[in-house]
Amino acid sequence: MAYLLTKTFHLLFVIAWMAAVFYLPRILVNLAEAGDDPPVRARLVLMGRRLYRFGHIVFGIAFVLGLVLWLHFHIGGGWLHAKLLLVALLLVHFVLAGRWVKRAGSGGALPSATALRWFNEIPVVLLLMVIWLVLAKPF
Repeated sequence: MAYLLTKTFHLLFVIAWMAAVFYLPRILVNLAEAGDDPPVRARLVLMGRRLYRFGHIVFGIAFVLGLVLWLHFHIGGGWLHAKLLLVALLLVHFVLAGRWVKRAGSGGALPSATALRWFNEIPVVLLLMVIWLVLAKPF
């Protein structure tokens, strides 16, 4: 029962984090397209900063629950190492998006809206690979 509860909450917080991972780059696209409209930019930066903070909190909880699954319930295998590498790449992507939000808030330049749209697709591919690894456990 403890295993199922831990895994359920781990998945809940992973899903919440992925929502932030998917939406933060979209806010960046909107910032890149907002031009010099100060109220719009201020609102988008505020949204981005709040989402980034939320994402860090739920990532931390998901991480701790995943650690409990690994250490207490002895979940693992070669697939887990590959999954953790992909999760680390997702975290790097998320942190980079957060830094761009901070840069935009201080008046700095962002990549083009087109580049940010491509940047927005990276987590989809990484998440697809994570899901496959978790379900297939190929090694």
